[in-house]
Amino acid sequence: MESSFLELRCKEVVNILDGRKLGHIVDIVFDLQCATVLGIIVPGEKSGWNIFKGAGQLFIPYGCITKVGEDTILVQLQGQGNPTNPYILAKDNKNKKDN
Repeated sequence: MESSFLELRCKEVVNILDGRKLGHIVDIVFDLQCATVLGIIVPGEKSGWNIFKGAGQLFIPYGCITKVGEDTILVQLQGQGNPTNPYILAKDNKNKKDN
């Protein structure tokens, strides 16, 4: 099955474990050396009353994508809502130190 990024952006991403709608694809992550797709990125959850300020972005590994349908992309993600969720990407990478 072939699909363009523009077609994938129009599809709703849904977690099949809890039925939660995660939003639409914002970006796709590639490994350029191996020419493979590592995963997709969807917007993070909105925090508090400020609906315009998100809590980062959510990375969904390619192996967690279970089905790509006409209107929906089904994913299987454990640990949603957990503050130590390994799939949540930081909004600001400036504070990371290189070792």
